[in-house]
Amino acid sequence: MAIREVKPKKIYEIVAEQLMDMIKKGEVKPGERLASVQQLAEEFNVGRSAIREALSALKATGYVEMRQGEGTFVKKLDLDLIGSIIPGIQLMQKEDVRELFEIRKVIETGAASLAAVNRTDEDLKDMEGALQEMQQAEGNGSVGEKADVNFHKAIVRATKNEMLSKLVGNVSDVMHQSMREARKLLLYSEQRRMNQLYEEHLRIYEAIKEKDQQAAFEAMMEHIIGVEQGLFSKQDNE
Repeated sequence: MAIREVKPKKIYEIVAEQLMDMIKKGEVKPGERLASVQQLAEEFNVGRSAIREALSALKATGYVEMRQGEGTFVKKLDLDLIGSIIPGIQLMQKEDVRELFEIRKVIETGAASLAAVNRTDEDLKDMEGALQEMQQAEGNGSVGEKADVNFHKAIVRATKNEMLSKLVGNVSDVMHQSMREARKLLLYSEQRRMNQLYEEHLRIYEAIKEKDQQAAFEAMMEHIIGVEQGLFSKQDNE
């Protein structure tokens, strides 16, 4: 039996687990709104920041959705299926992240190729906006990471395939949520690496702009492999 290293849990992870159990047990049903952040903070006797992080983790794994001005609602999805395929954020281990990278290689390369066929001028503007933000980040890990995510989301939208958008959305949300701090520290902490990431994204953009499916596929594959190697090589050396 393979035994995973036991790590202490953060407050938001404990809250997320309890909320997840409530949803799975039907105590809060699909379509119903969760209590406000303030109410949950009082009920769990924790800070509001811990509640927000817990809700973000649940959103990333597809359990809830946040509606501007309305609150957080339980999603009407097959939650057991989601949980059986992708571990919750609090259970994510290095090998799980490696498998997510494999999924990205399969799906996002295809998305880039399809975007090269179906993209519109508006899609290109969205990608250009993300590239500009990435170029102007100048060592700001949070800004660079957000621009990176926005760029990839723009590519998925450009495929014009709703089912693919939902599939990639779930995988990407889990990936970016689980690796957020690592991405800030390992990828966007060095200006040299930020410049390299910008160039990689620029090549993807140019291929999509030129409607070159093969070049878009290859540029995306090269980018994902580079990010994977960069993350794990640094983590292994620490």
